[in-house]
Amino acid sequence: MGRLIVVAGISGVGKTALTRRLCELLPLVTGLEQHEERPFQALFAREHSRFSLANQFDYLLFRAEQELAIRESQKDGIIDGGLELDYFLFSHLFYQKGYLSTEEFRLCQRLYRILRQALPAPDLILYLRAPLSLVARRFAARGRSLEIAELADMEDMERLLEQWMQAVQDTPVIQVDASQDDPLYTRVGEELSRRIQAVLKNSPGAQDQDG
Repeated sequence: MGRLIVVAGISGVGKTALTRRLCELLPLVTGLEQHEERPFQALFAREHSRFSLANQFDYLLFRAEQELAIRESQKDGIIDGGLELDYFLFSHLFYQKGYLSTEEFRLCQRLYRILRQALPAPDLILYLRAPLSLVARRFAARGRSLEIAELADMEDMERLLEQWMQAVQDTPVIQVDASQDDPLYTRVGEELSRRIQAVLKNSPGAQDQDG
């Protein structure tokens, strides 16, 4: 059974770049956000209240499907974002912004809990951190066509992410300084990959991988 690494951080901090760099350094299968490929993302961008629930359900199920594929693989895997990020950050953020009603948010909550009960928790979380001013500049510069979160949401995203990270108990967390002028993680990638290997070597799934 493949072990699961989750890359966590607010929008624009550099999750996708780090995921791709680690896949160059380690034999990992990967799962990326795929905004353009998701069926409700463009509709949600145009009509928040009408398509918010469908979009969140699609993302939560999509993340669970990515996890399932990694768990069934012979290789370890890494996900850019992941099930928890889509629930604890984006479902909560969209509820706060009024895109999800209370009843719709509770449906997201039920779906997340059922999915997580059915799937093992991640084996490792990489928590990317950088000053909000820097992340905001990166966010503004990346120019994604299907961006739902806004610059004004940065503080709320950081607070929601920190609340989730404080609640993490049984999963190891490696904090990654994403503030350096190293957008492709060429300098820190190799050292981080060694730290990842050390953590995974002692994870509960290590015996299954070795066997």
